[in-house]
Amino acid sequence: MSSKKSAPLPASSGGLMRFFEDETKGFKVDPLIVVSIPVSLITVSWMIHIFLAP
Repeated sequence: MSSKKSAPLPASSGGLMRFFEDETKGFKVDPLIVVSIPVSLITVSWMIHIFLAP
């Protein structure tokens, strides 16, 4: 084993959270897209409710 894998990880936030630099497989999504899609869906829902609901 290499010394990098056997070394203990540094603890942060009182040992409750650890930061890993390893990247997982999968596609990356920009945080702006993750926030803008729900906001736009909420806005469209409100517009439908205001203008089309009796």
